[in-house]
Amino acid sequence: MNGLIRLAWVALVAVSLAGCTTFSWPSFTGDGSSRVYHYEVRPGDTLYAISWRHGLDYRDVARWNNLESPDRIYAGQRLRLNPPAAGGRSSGAVASRSGGGRPPPSRSGRPATGSTTAGRDSRSTGAPSPARQQAPASDIDWAWPVSGQVVKSFNRGGGKQGIEIRGREGDAIRAAAAGSVVYSGSALRGYGNLVIIKHDSRYLTAYGYNRRLQVGEGEQVRRGQVIAEMGYGPGADHPGLHFELRRDGEPVDPIRYLPEKTTQ
Repeated sequence: MNGLIRLAWVALVAVSLAGCTTFSWPSFTGDGSSRVYHYEVRPGDTLYAISWRHGLDYRDVARWNNLESPDRIYAGQRLRLNPPAAGGRSSGAVASRSGGGRPPPSRSGRPATGSTTAGRDSRSTGAPSPARQQAPASDIDWAWPVSGQVVKSFNRGGGKQGIEIRGREGDAIRAAAAGSVVYSGSALRGYGNLVIIKHDSRYLTAYGYNRRLQVGEGEQVRRGQVIAEMGYGPGADHPGLHFELRRDGEPVDPIRYLPEKTTQ
């Protein structure tokens, strides 16, 4: 009976991952407090996208793997996705795979799922956002990536941790601030065509659900520059933009940083 249950579980996992060959779960070695999670780099992966997917700060991942540059990873490389034991230091060497495992815990202690389930309808009924709170001081001059109604507010514990702004299919999506494109592609499940921009050593923004991307990795962009065209999220019947902002690798409420809107 246990064998049949195991075979059924393996089949379910295989089906759930079918159709997305660019995604792979981390493996792990060890157990308990000594467990080490590893991710095998796939073609087209970037350190920024891997870190984003697993709720980590790319600088931490680089440090745990002794990477001199976050741009220098290669297909087949195995990256450690959790810190060494207290007082320890990662040697950069990665142990062999020992079977599949659950994604590593995020820095908040919650398991990082990498993405929401494909097809989940993340729309809301257009409820107003909670009262604005003062954002930490920043030298960045932020701008709204697109005009439109915010139909999904920031929820730290619920699925993708950003906001959704409704608009019209093909609307221009603009960079919220100047920076460098560190990811442009569709390999992160649940985000569709996605752009990630690094603005400085602390801030990253992401723009998902796009119909078409208009910038490539490594490209420098200006505040307000068109980077994509609005498309549809998974299972959605209205076009929209999924927008995330991360500070030191942690998701934060973009509304706290963006200028206050006079109209919705």
